[in-house]
Amino acid sequence: MWWLLYNTHVVVVATRPNRTPRARTLRTRPRCAPDPVDTVFMLAGPVKVDPRVLQAMTRSVINHRGAEFRKVNADVREGLRYVFQTGGEVAAISGSGTAGLEAVTSSLLRQGDRVLTLVNGKFSERAYDLAKLFAEPTQLEFPWGKPMDVAKVAAALEAGDYRALAVCHNETSTGVTNPLKEIAALCRKHDVLCLADGITSVGGIECRPDEWGVDALVLGSQKCIAAPAGLAGVMVSRRAYEQLHKESAYYLDLKAHIDALRDDEDTPYTPSIPLFLAVREALRLLREEGLENRIARTTKLAGACRAAAKSLGLRLYPDESVASNTVSAVSYPPGIDDSTFRKKLLAEHGVVIAGGQAQLKGKIFRIGHMGICSMDDMRATWAAIETVLADLGHAAPRGAAVEAVEAHA
Repeated sequence: MWWLLYNTHVVVVATRPNRTPRARTLRTRPRCAPDPVDTVFMLAGPVKVDPRVLQAMTRSVINHRGAEFRKVNADVREGLRYVFQTGGEVAAISGSGTAGLEAVTSSLLRQGDRVLTLVNGKFSERAYDLAKLFAEPTQLEFPWGKPMDVAKVAAALEAGDYRALAVCHNETSTGVTNPLKEIAALCRKHDVLCLADGITSVGGIECRPDEWGVDALVLGSQKCIAAPAGLAGVMVSRRAYEQLHKESAYYLDLKAHIDALRDDEDTPYTPSIPLFLAVREALRLLREEGLENRIARTTKLAGACRAAAKSLGLRLYPDESVASNTVSAVSYPPGIDDSTFRKKLLAEHGVVIAGGQAQLKGKIFRIGHMGICSMDDMRATWAAIETVLADLGHAAPRGAAVEAVEAHA
């Protein structure tokens, strides 16, 4: 059998005695497609992944009920406790961050429970949508791009008899970090469960659930801990754990996941073994760097990103005082088309960034700078953004963006 390479196809020629050779073609990735290895990947999740984490996923299959995998589970459990900064209960669930949010909602709330859901973006809207399935939510809305108003939250809690409050710590759709510490304090004052989405904050922005009084907190593997997507980490307080029930969930029964991990270093259902291996390695890398150091580095990257935007005459979508340190939302200047801009970034420079969502579609672009994002990534990203904006007619001093990044390096 001979293998011949022709441009973007592998041609397999099978030879048989005294017969005409037969060929079949196996299509491979076209050469013109951006190489994932060379791409500067700056989404707000999934984020780029360290080679050590990718390597961890490639090992041979292991018994998910054996001693070796129990050790993996134990390591993941301790790694989650470290990144959550908690002495409380934790769970690792095969599924996206939304699976973690649904596990919290379905296992803590019941039909008839009144829930105050705070909304100032697309992802905080998700908490309201989930609560509608399992309880009776009241939506307290704030303008997109603005933080949740603590005084208005206090007034709502005073006026209503709520069992729980749902809040998104870091609203990825608008690049706003919400005042979780202050909101959690209000929940304690009113004896209300504080259920928080920390999917793009835990591991990148200061978050102290035990100290602040957060009752449930969720992270996603593809965000600040920099593993592939597909595993949700969940933390619950002691009082929340005691209120978990099994009435509304089967696979996402949070108590089953917590108890299996804590008592038996196991999972209640078949886990995604490669994801657990990857997350264990990503958590090891995070611990090697140190959580405080990672948060400090992420903060530094955020400062560089904002400075680069300003240097080109661009405006952050939120006020800088409430801007997220894990994702920056930048408003487009007049005349720049979102689709054209981001396609040119990828095709000509290999840079991947996100656009706006829902009512912000076409109005902003978003740059993720969490996980293992580096200052080199930030330089390359803004060099490309500056070039593409200039090509599309946006006048700005050449080299200004990279100089701004360098000033924060």
